[in-house]
Amino acid sequence: MSPSLRTRPLTGVLLAGAAVALALGLGVGLGPTTVPLWSATTSMLDRLPFVAMESGLTEAQEAILWELRLPRTVLGMLVGGLLAIAGGAYQGVFRNPLADPYLLGVAAGAGLAATLGITTGLATTNTLPLWAFLGALGGVALTYALGASVGRGHSTTVLILAGVAVASFLTAAQTFVQQRNAETLREVYSWILGRLTTVGWDEVLTLLPYAAVSSVGLLVMRRLLDVLGVGDDEAVALGVPVTRVRVAILVLASLGTAAAVAASGLIAFVGLVVPHAVRMLAGSSYRVILPMSLAFGGAFLVFADLLARTLVAPSELPIGVVTAFFGAPFFALILRSAGTARA
Repeated sequence: MSPSLRTRPLTGVLLAGAAVALALGLGVGLGPTTVPLWSATTSMLDRLPFVAMESGLTEAQEAILWELRLPRTVLGMLVGGLLAIAGGAYQGVFRNPLADPYLLGVAAGAGLAATLGITTGLATTNTLPLWAFLGALGGVALTYALGASVGRGHSTTVLILAGVAVASFLTAAQTFVQQRNAETLREVYSWILGRLTTVGWDEVLTLLPYAAVSSVGLLVMRRLLDVLGVGDDEAVALGVPVTRVRVAILVLASLGTAAAVAASGLIAFVGLVVPHAVRMLAGSSYRVILPMSLAFGGAFLVFADLLARTLVAPSELPIGVVTAFFGAPFFALILRSAGTARA
């Protein structure tokens, strides 16, 4: 391996750290009310044990920082990181660069459950994430059940086809419900297009346990994704329990995706594009792809949210519109480059 290739993972790690730091700084500093970055940093350091520093922020700026900007930025980091690391895991398990976190019916299940909750009036602002979470898990469960019913439920091809069938059915059901309840279309689409709305730390604390279990579990198993990449027969010969590893990775990735969707709605392209960008920076080893996807995904979503809340201020764009605006052309360039390389 050439020296330049050996340094690519290290370069990627440094870039990921810089992206996270920049996203955090801009996320807490920019907005209708300016919060100076150094003062915000000082205020955060002042909250550490045995540290006493004067930030110079007014009471209003402190409230904006700690009750609005910082929780929203951290939530964006968690959601973006979960979607990106889940996307990388899906692509590794299915050995398919087009795989994304919504492949097994997560998005369709969450969308149907959220739509039912909104149209029936049973879901409040506080309980809507729970509806979406349960719907997302239900969509994945239906996919696994359908795959298992044909006797080869752990085959990646069968799971993909089952996911397509389940997603199509649940999406059709959601469309039917929306048509029957047209007066709630605006609220439904507001959730579907994605949003990061938080006042205080409740949403962050709710998401944090799922994020920890999913991301830590996937990071622990990232070396096994490299082994799966050489083929099932070779992996079995190396002593890897292929079926159990594949199911465990899919369960962890689906859990993280379901939690992210419950917190933010349906945000497209993060889990599809970010792992590709990481491969361009650091190569094809999942030992590097997964942790870097976690970092870059969080930073990307914070940048997207920053644009969503500042481009048309005082109004706010759906964050899914922003991610699609940047993600779709980038993905088209990736496809074009791949096609040119094969030619």
